[in-house]
Amino acid sequence: MPSTHPSSATAAFFDVDNTIIRGASAFHLAKSAYQRKFFGTRDILRFALIQARYLVWGENKEQIDEVRNRALSLIAGRSVAEIATLGEEVWDAVLSLRIYPGTRRLLDEHIAAGHQVWLITATPVEIAQLIARRLGATGALGTIAEHKDGFYTGRLTGDLMHGQAKAEAIVELADVNEIDLDESYAYGDSLNDLPMMRVVGHPCPINPDLRLRRHAQEVGWPIREFRGRSQRAAGRGVRTASWAGAAWVLGLVLRAARRRLQGR
Repeated sequence: MPSTHPSSATAAFFDVDNTIIRGASAFHLAKSAYQRKFFGTRDILRFALIQARYLVWGENKEQIDEVRNRALSLIAGRSVAEIATLGEEVWDAVLSLRIYPGTRRLLDEHIAAGHQVWLITATPVEIAQLIARRLGATGALGTIAEHKDGFYTGRLTGDLMHGQAKAEAIVELADVNEIDLDESYAYGDSLNDLPMMRVVGHPCPINPDLRLRRHAQEVGWPIREFRGRSQRAAGRGVRTASWAGAAWVLGLVLRAARRRLQGR
């Protein structure tokens, strides 16, 4: 990764979901929150359906808005400390095991080169910063949920860190940290990451969805595949993951039905 500028002026910006971590981190947080009885079976069914669609077809704005709105309503009244503890547990038990090894190596290469490494994600900023710390990154920008006196209000501070908001955040961050965007890198998996990839000199899709893959091929961007298998095998892995999630949800439904019948 040669650069004609000092390495401190160079940065690498990484999306999180399906770029660093396989699948949607919000689903795994929701699953753990369900197990802690933050909410009921109907809510986790919704999250599981979104996760299955995400794994098969990639993200879209409607899905993200749905997750955001529901998640905000579910954490309203919960303490920041409680959510932070939940995030630590989910990282240790789930997310750390779903890191793409290839992306981890790439991230480590940027760190070794002295580059700043930032995670830019729609994931809640507390979780994004936790992942950044665990990976040794410089920092993270994410969606900020409003909280007062240590408790979440159920509203956002600013907008969702998604699409054009990512690009604007990177430009602002670059100005504050004297980052040379022409010498910097951006990695994402979805067409929704296109705005942030356009503001750097070295954009590179990782595990791209079909729309981003087509765009990258049209403009000549390099593409990296870190699933560790051929595209056909990767597709089988996605379907397997989706069916595994569906099976878990089906088990929840059956257990809930059994409890209801036994209570009659």
